[in-house]
Amino acid sequence: MTVSRVLAGRPVGAATRERVLSVVNELGYVADAAAGALSSGRSSFVAVLVPSLSSSNFSDTVRGINDVIEPAGMQLLLANTDYELPREEELVRAMLRYQPRCIVLTGSHHTAETHSLLARARIPVVETWDMPANPIDRVVGFSNVEASAAMVRHLHERGYKRIAFVSSASKLDRRGIDRRRGYLKAVRAAGCEPRDITKSAWTTTMAHGVAMAHGAAALKQLLERWPDTDAVMCASDIHAFGAVMACHRLGLSVPGDIAIAGFGDFEVSRHCYPTITTVSVDAYGIGRATGESLLAALDETDAGEKQDKTRGAKAAPAARREPLPPIIEIHYEVVPREST
Repeated sequence: MTVSRVLAGRPVGAATRERVLSVVNELGYVADAAAGALSSGRSSFVAVLVPSLSSSNFSDTVRGINDVIEPAGMQLLLANTDYELPREEELVRAMLRYQPRCIVLTGSHHTAETHSLLARARIPVVETWDMPANPIDRVVGFSNVEASAAMVRHLHERGYKRIAFVSSASKLDRRGIDRRRGYLKAVRAAGCEPRDITKSAWTTTMAHGVAMAHGAAALKQLLERWPDTDAVMCASDIHAFGAVMACHRLGLSVPGDIAIAGFGDFEVSRHCYPTITTVSVDAYGIGRATGESLLAALDETDAGEKQDKTRGAKAAPAARREPLPPIIEIHYEVVPREST
């Protein structure tokens, strides 16, 4: 019992704690977290699902989450959905077997079974990188529709009237779809003709996901169909970089002949030539805010459990973090650079 109290971090005399930890180190003993979760009904895991482990934005978000929850004694369970909702459902089911304290999802689109699994789990859930109309629980994100519309307005204010849009070939990239919706909304409001290359023939030959090749292939298709296009908004900086490189190969000046804008403020947009105008979102800040939202939710859960156990008795107040709103909106901004 004393060993258990030491390993769980509960109050034990300093000399006794030192003796126990000395033997633990001598034996190389590692506590069984799964067994501990079974006996206590809870673990120290936070499950985090992202669409891509290769994206610097999502990796920054994961780093932000970890920087907040690790000092609180919690660890990440990380998985890659590859933008596929059925795979997300499968991963949620698998991770719930480890009894995580909470789950972080990317985006606001999920299968009906994922919603059902999370409802039965009765643990805090945070949706990130989006602003869902009907949140599952908590949200840390922004409107991709409005952020995209802000970029179109920026281009129009700069004098561009024939603005096209380039996105990925995948219907699985829901944030790309929302950015297209924002483009269409803003370009029509400005009285301009939509020039949407998302569904052109080139998409049938590309795998899903975000790739520089998408931007390069789309630009060629775009200029064949609308040769007088004066600006291109891309759903990602990765597409925008591919489009800029295609312009270099075609002998087109950016922005002299055509302006190029992206989304995401990836490192490549800050260091290529010309530097790329983009929508900047604080990916690391999304992670930190998500971690803080999770800890606040767990404080509320723990306080509720303690109140249930001490109902009818006067319990000593526990130290708690400041409560946070269930929906945290992250700031975004259009960053003008050389490409426009």
